[in-house]
Amino acid sequence: MAVIELTSETFNDEVLHADRIVIVDFWATWCTPCRMLTPVVEEVAAERPDIKVCKINVDEAQDIAEKYGVMSLPILIFFKDGEPIDESIGLVSKEQLLAMLPK
Repeated sequence: MAVIELTSETFNDEVLHADRIVIVDFWATWCTPCRMLTPVVEEVAAERPDIKVCKINVDEAQDIAEKYGVMSLPILIFFKDGEPIDESIGLVSKEQLLAMLPK
């Protein structure tokens, strides 16, 4: 499954009303570690179709970033049933990310 690009307008439908775990990658174009994390997130999305994987640009969706207290980039926030259940701050490997997910 492909990574879904979110906006402030699509966030609620894609993340809060999802019927499965959602990983949201909060990123920015100027953030080098964010760009390094992109292929990791894309690989996880391809390998785990049971997990919805999304990205949201914090510069274009400051309201969402503020709502979830995003202070450092990159940050992955894991949602289940519309609620944040876990997070990962900084660059992680594919193996580390997969280890955070339920089997």
